[in-house]
Amino acid sequence: MQTNPKDPVKKTGISCHSSGLSYIHNPGVNPLRYVTIGRMIEDAASKYGKTVALVSMSDNIRITYEELLRDIDQLAAGLLSLGLVKGDRIGLWAPNFIEWVVTFFATARAGFITVCLNPSCEAPELKYFINKCGIKALVCPDKFKTLDFYGKLCKLIPDLGGTVQNEEVPTLKLVIMISQQKLRGTYNYNEVLDMADAAGMQRVKEEQWKISPDDICNIQFSSGTTGLPKGACLTHFQVVNNSYQIGQLLKFETVQHKVCVQVPLFHVFGVVAHLGLCPQFGTTMVFPTPIYNSTANLTALEQERCSAVFGTPTMFVDLVNLQRKLNKKIYATIAGMGGAPCPPSVINSIKDGLQIKHVIIGYGATEITGIAFHTSIDDNEYQGTETVGRIANYIEAKVVDSKGDVVPCGTPGELCVRGYLVMEGYWNDPEKTKEVICDANWYRTGDQFIFDKDGYARVVGRVKDMIIRGGENIFPKEIENCLSEHPDILEVSVIGVDSERLGEEVCACVQLKPGSEMSLDSLKEFCKGKIASYKIPSHLEIVEAFPKTSIGKVKKFVLREQIKKNTK
Repeated sequence: MQTNPKDPVKKTGISCHSSGLSYIHNPGVNPLRYVTIGRMIEDAASKYGKTVALVSMSDNIRITYEELLRDIDQLAAGLLSLGLVKGDRIGLWAPNFIEWVVTFFATARAGFITVCLNPSCEAPELKYFINKCGIKALVCPDKFKTLDFYGKLCKLIPDLGGTVQNEEVPTLKLVIMISQQKLRGTYNYNEVLDMADAAGMQRVKEEQWKISPDDICNIQFSSGTTGLPKGACLTHFQVVNNSYQIGQLLKFETVQHKVCVQVPLFHVFGVVAHLGLCPQFGTTMVFPTPIYNSTANLTALEQERCSAVFGTPTMFVDLVNLQRKLNKKIYATIAGMGGAPCPPSVINSIKDGLQIKHVIIGYGATEITGIAFHTSIDDNEYQGTETVGRIANYIEAKVVDSKGDVVPCGTPGELCVRGYLVMEGYWNDPEKTKEVICDANWYRTGDQFIFDKDGYARVVGRVKDMIIRGGENIFPKEIENCLSEHPDILEVSVIGVDSERLGEEVCACVQLKPGSEMSLDSLKEFCKGKIASYKIPSHLEIVEAFPKTSIGKVKKFVLREQIKKNTK
């Protein structure tokens, strides 16, 4: 590897371009790491062999980095013995099991491509993912709690007991079940491990040079907040380096950390901020439970004395509310938050309610391998709560208008990002790729940003979510931040609704705290003096729950349709 995890973070001065335009470039200082995920985990086993890599609290299992690499190479050898070859897509459809971690690294060591699948997806969705990526092998449990994986597979492949071959999913050849029993038509996970021998495991190690850091290692399906999911292709190089930058930002090289894993591993947040980050710094990953459970997460923070915890705003709201009731001893000093907009009120509640000193906000997207902007430990209160910080190392960013011209600092426009972290494209979808990545390799995020002269960035909303009321541009996020301070509101999402006179009007969709009530008049009164009068909602919808993605982003396109039906 070309750099040392002990190297200090060197942050250069970053500001908007001297011309006053919204363009920023952070060239970084140390070289990027030209290494594969397979080499990264082997290096971790060499450096931190006796350090505990994984703790599964639900199974009472602890695995060191040395033991983890042994299991990884054993599974990789077993998979290769089944006839899989470099570049084959392996579907990983499971909760946060230890087997998930082993399988992810084994596919990387064998040169396969992991396709991360939401464990809650149903048979029709599974069919779409398999056919979209040409998945050749699928790794999943037989059943976990209410999730019946084998049952769903049998719906998709009715004759699974006899063969996997099926015209509905023609590329799928192998199903590997994480199970205590042998199910017809499938291989058992432990059976595949037993197929490996010493020669096969040695072959895995010796043939790492055949895998390039520039090879695609992971297909991440976008959250689908705007429609059908697309498969973003990420390389070894991108995952390793974005992960390493996060670790350096958090100064993980200075302390041996334990991280509480709240987020689902199938999401880019899980892959980059946990599986990619932790091995590079000898960090221990603590898995409270396979499926998200805030009580288990809080228990893990106390019992395992986790020093860091990452998650979405929703996850931290759950932790804060639970901690107010249980008052557990929290040892964490670092909280990393991303995956959805982070209201200042949530940031402050983490510091007050969980007594976590440093709350770091990250902005990114699946298509840019995780994090592109972040706050830092040294930021002041405004910078750390009202912005998403400054641009990460080795990245360019600009804010453009609808014509693609760079706007002056302080002017809102669409954020575009360029650098090592921009995905290779959407799998088997060149047209969709061209819609978001131009010939000069700028990725259009679809997010409305404002840069200040010092290079700090604020997210003001999604381009598609912007409300145009009588010619006035209104960004929902500003109103959402205002309403999130209301004592009776648990969660809020602001959308535009049709208006014959104004084109669109502002509608506040709110989920109230138990026992609370609210009227439109009281809502308007609360907003007076806090936001401009034309931004104050003229419509109020009380909802029991919001339609969300797997990591807590509100699906606004679904919400709009629901509200539209309700108001007919």
